[in-house]
Amino acid sequence: MKPTQALHDLGQSLWLDNITRTMLDDGTLQSYIEELSVTGQTSNPTIFDKAISAGHDYDEQLTELREAGTDPEQIFFELALADLNRAAKLFEPEHRRTERVDGWVSLEVSPLLAYETEKSIQQAADLHGRAAENVFIKIPGTPEGLPAIEESIFAGVPINVTLLLSTDQTLAAADAYMKGIERRIEVDLNPDVPSVLSLFVSRWDVAVHDQVPQDMQNTLGIAVGKQTYAAWRELLESDRWKELAANGARLQRLLFASTGTKDPEASDTLYIDAFAAPDTINTMPEKTLKAFADHGAVGDPLPADGGDAAEVFDAHREAGIDTDALAPRLQKEGAAAFVKSWTDLLETVSREAEKLAS
Repeated sequence: MKPTQALHDLGQSLWLDNITRTMLDDGTLQSYIEELSVTGQTSNPTIFDKAISAGHDYDEQLTELREAGTDPEQIFFELALADLNRAAKLFEPEHRRTERVDGWVSLEVSPLLAYETEKSIQQAADLHGRAAENVFIKIPGTPEGLPAIEESIFAGVPINVTLLLSTDQTLAAADAYMKGIERRIEVDLNPDVPSVLSLFVSRWDVAVHDQVPQDMQNTLGIAVGKQTYAAWRELLESDRWKELAANGARLQRLLFASTGTKDPEASDTLYIDAFAAPDTINTMPEKTLKAFADHGAVGDPLPADGGDAAEVFDAHREAGIDTDALAPRLQKEGAAAFVKSWTDLLETVSREAEKLAS
């Protein structure tokens, strides 16, 4: 049995953190579904930037959209929706089989809106209206994003809460989700609105890599994952969640993101091996997916009590790392990096469109 199948059988969904029109055209994505137990997909501006600039797959649609006078942002969303709706079609059987638990793809609102609540709500609703049923709309879990998440859930928009960097941020996003569901119950709307919580892990290890002893490198991100998983499990045992579930609310699953290993000296399956856990998701780059399928190992599931997370945090604090201050800093840096990627993406769209026109 492949490690990917073993992880899937344990109860964790394997999602691919990549999309290109080529992998849709040549059957690569379908092969990952059939052979590597992939049951969902995520995307981001950098992924699309590389895909659009890599060849000529988008030339025809780019030309049509440019001739129609569409601006670069809208051109991008048209290109992305075309790809993601096709991918969503491939995941439809899984989506139906799991009664909408799995088989999702994701598209994010403009990163320029990370601190714009009302505009995030509006764009999420617009994109949802143009997307397939099994497309999550990604909204960052920034302080300004939380009310947009609540309002979008209340409106029935399936949300992938992205850019969560800590347990506290994850619980705040879960609170926004539950508020949206509670409001739906109050007005007799169906509380079954899907959502996931995307926790970014490798950024922690990159941030402290050169500030801690070698034996502590690549341990903080895993500790953040363990701590957050334990808090998420505890939340599911709360009276508040049990009441929502009794009224028909859907489990908001925890998703481990940013799980490609950044340190060339570390295992290339580090964050896949570490985060095996039922009822969760791990979205991974294509390279990491292939590596795990080849030589990954499914060990014991994540401990419900957080395991050694507290000890790892203590060791980092003793080494001078202010983990409490690092979490909001990493979220702000992540939002800034997404904005840069978005700007680069729109420049690529404009450049490729102009090139085709000339």
